[in-house]
Amino acid sequence: MNKFTNLVWKMRILKDTRGQDLIEYALMAGFVAVAAGAIMPGVASTISSIFGKVGSVLTLADNASAS
Repeated sequence: MNKFTNLVWKMRILKDTRGQDLIEYALMAGFVAVAAGAIMPGVASTISSIFGKVGSVLTLADNASAS
């Protein structure tokens, strides 16, 4: 029974698409930021700084979830 329950939960997780929109919006925001940096070189350093901060936060979150 336990293996069947695990299989059902895995199938539900694979079919769950609720987070898909959030990822798509984040990718779109990233593309817009890269385009803005390419068009306006003065903004490129600010965008680079923001991506660096986001990368740091994601690394910290990954490390926290791993432990």
